[in-house]
Amino acid sequence: MQKSISYLVRLGLLLFVCGTFASPVMAGSHKNRIKGTVSEPQDVTRQCLKCHGSAAKDFMKTSHWNWSLKQTVDGRTVDRGKKNALNNYCTSVAGNEQFCSKCHAGYGMTDIATFNFDNPENIDCLVCHDTTGRYGKAGNAAGMPSVNIDLIQIAQNVGKPSRDNCGSCHFFGGGGDAVKHGDLDSSMSYPTEEIDVHMNMEGNDFACVECHQTENHVISGNSLGVSPGGKTHFGCDQCHAGEIHSESRINAHLDTVACQTCHIPTYAKELATKIWWDWSKAGEERQFDEKDEYGHHTYIKKKGEMKYGKNLAPEYRWYNGTAGAYHRGDKIDPSTVSSLAYPLGDRSDEEAKIYPFKVMRGKQIYDTEYKNLITAKIANEGGYWKDFDWDKAARLGSEASGLPYSGKYGFAETDMYWRLNHMIAPKEKALGCLDCHGDKGRMNWIALGYKGDPMSNLAWARSK
Repeated sequence: MQKSISYLVRLGLLLFVCGTFASPVMAGSHKNRIKGTVSEPQDVTRQCLKCHGSAAKDFMKTSHWNWSLKQTVDGRTVDRGKKNALNNYCTSVAGNEQFCSKCHAGYGMTDIATFNFDNPENIDCLVCHDTTGRYGKAGNAAGMPSVNIDLIQIAQNVGKPSRDNCGSCHFFGGGGDAVKHGDLDSSMSYPTEEIDVHMNMEGNDFACVECHQTENHVISGNSLGVSPGGKTHFGCDQCHAGEIHSESRINAHLDTVACQTCHIPTYAKELATKIWWDWSKAGEERQFDEKDEYGHHTYIKKKGEMKYGKNLAPEYRWYNGTAGAYHRGDKIDPSTVSSLAYPLGDRSDEEAKIYPFKVMRGKQIYDTEYKNLITAKIANEGGYWKDFDWDKAARLGSEASGLPYSGKYGFAETDMYWRLNHMIAPKEKALGCLDCHGDKGRMNWIALGYKGDPMSNLAWARSK
């Protein structure tokens, strides 16, 4: 007994010493390490590098730093990421880096072409590791911190990334809270069980990195939009493996239906998300302040017409873990809807399952002669928001991305799929049989490759 107590005392002392002097993520463990004053945020990073140089080297290999990932998409091996992917929100980073790099984990990116990705002193360690809640990046400031922040005090209190660290970018993508993803917004910082059972503050209280497990600063999980060929996917089965339901008929669905399909009956539960953005209407002079039932502007001169939705039912598609995407410079058919990112897989694909998606739709600028989508310059000098001149915005944006520009432009309709993984409902609120099947079922069975509802004997017979 005495030996056991002695062992536990020694073990406790060892853990205390390791936690105090070795842990790079323990909040408050850096009070005696980070000292002095700073004239620029890189001064903090220089102190971090004294102990964490190898971590910096790892981080500089990641897509969070490079905004790019080598991947195979549509049979092409490409370097693709936030730096060159197009979307139907603000359309593209090219020419807009100073504005967009508020969500880059670095300092001073005014232009991707000239930013020094090889300089570790430009890494913003605090945006991911702040535990005080007082750190933030300034708007339109090339990723630099907001003014009047005590960077030394924040650096002395770093820790493991929290939901708010990740959410500072991922909750506010696309220009505002809840705008982009639909299942990620500020309600996920301190959610109730009704919003998300995993992150519920009074329940599991998961941080993002509990599921998005990280090794050498590579965070698992890939966005379908920017990394459709990414391979660091993970699923619910890393915790919920096997035949986990008591009802065998439900377990029989596991081969073809993703967990998220039943357990995310709705998204944008608390805050409305953007579902339509028509850039072709921008620049019009309208007299009235147009807002919807959620308090969002449905028209802004510099942005055009927009629509939002709340507590929405997802759209469903087959998905085999890979996706297709529009690549900068690809030709489009302006008479049809061009998909910027979309799931691959169908009913005959053994790797595919039915997944839930938010689908963002809109109209954006394209070159009517070259038939490619234009990476328009939106912000700052020469940008559309400053001069309301689409020709100038198209020319400057095309120069920034290396695309040709004919001088002729129009607007084409696009869509973009965002896979839903968050806002998991309590199991009592999961979809039941008649939510998908039957007269009022939410599934579009024709779009999924069936003749009709497979629970219908007639539809089942026709589908054979």
